[in-house]
Amino acid sequence: MTTFEELKRRGLLAQLTDEKEIEELINTGKATFYIGFDPTADSLHVGHFMALCLMKRLQMAGNKPIVLIGGGTAMIGDPSGKTDMRKMMTPETIQHNVDCFKKQMSRFIDFSEDKAIIVNNADWLMNLNYIELLRDVGACFSVNRMLTAECYKQRMERGLSFLEFNYMIMQSYDFLELYKRYGCNMQFGGDDQWSNMLGGTELIRRKLGKDAYAMTITLLLNSEGKKMGKTEKGAVWLDPEKTTPYDFFQYWRNVADADVIKCLKMLTFVPIEEIEEMENNMEGAEYNKAKELLAYELTKLVHGQEEADKALESAKNIFSGAGVSENMPTTELTADDLADGQIGLLNLLVKTKLCPSVSEARRLVQQGGITVNNEKISDPKTFLSIDGEVIIKKGKKIYHKVIMK
Repeated sequence: MTTFEELKRRGLLAQLTDEKEIEELINTGKATFYIGFDPTADSLHVGHFMALCLMKRLQMAGNKPIVLIGGGTAMIGDPSGKTDMRKMMTPETIQHNVDCFKKQMSRFIDFSEDKAIIVNNADWLMNLNYIELLRDVGACFSVNRMLTAECYKQRMERGLSFLEFNYMIMQSYDFLELYKRYGCNMQFGGDDQWSNMLGGTELIRRKLGKDAYAMTITLLLNSEGKKMGKTEKGAVWLDPEKTTPYDFFQYWRNVADADVIKCLKMLTFVPIEEIEEMENNMEGAEYNKAKELLAYELTKLVHGQEEADKALESAKNIFSGAGVSENMPTTELTADDLADGQIGLLNLLVKTKLCPSVSEARRLVQQGGITVNNEKISDPKTFLSIDGEVIIKKGKKIYHKVIMK
């Protein structure tokens, strides 16, 4: 089975400019491809997972990845998939986020011996001369055609700034610059980036008379059609300081039955034949086995085998009733957190990040969704004495330990 055939069987391919040419380049290891990442936070999240896994797969097949960090385009903001204008970031914040991305990506991509490179589009975008850009690049774009792009149509009703309108030109210019500097002949991205990617291939054709290709990756949606990677706490981050390895494990362990096979195919490196065999025999307890495999494989990929083993052991101990695991998520309190030796349950739920706000904590308690040391608590006015370990259970699957420092 070729690399391209495997991508198809795993359901990763969405839109392609020239399927035969792309298939040939990928299968022969002759693709020098790039995927862009805008550094809008100091950590990658599950939304970036598909792109990182694709880069890893293609690099394993002999192709060369270019990680494009959008240090320049982040100064503008991508309107794709957004109903409001992005918040402006300072150059210092952008650089900090770029540094964090580089560290995390090294778990997925081999940057040794020039097998992959990281570049920042601020290196060329920040020094552009506006008049020269208008003459050399702006003349290649039709405003009428740009306004038919889905990313712009979504914003037209609420207002699209001229700043954001330039994003397609900037991304297209990136592709042109990467082609000239590194021989980059292919761009991959999310399905919502299709219009911007086509702009790049067209710009290369018009300016250089060369062929370049684009392919979009299927968006990671759950069975309800919503993007995966969001919880009550917010995004599921790859940074262990933002989302612990245990919480990361539990997110994937708790995916819906209808989503587990799709996630195994699209995100893991479990052989596709093994996944397809599982798919043909899915019933009852097999769903739980598949979810456990999914959670373990992804936690190992992001956080390493040791953390994956700890998370798996913790989950088995907790849900088998064997007792509390030392590796379960823990919050340490100090005397300053207590008043007269106690802390309000609602405040504790917020402090442990089990609830995003006091009002949400109150609602959850009143609905019977909180158990403390095996006792269901329904009174939101409850105060707790933290004597030894306190185990909070949220719903049926989320456990958290509280101790005094």
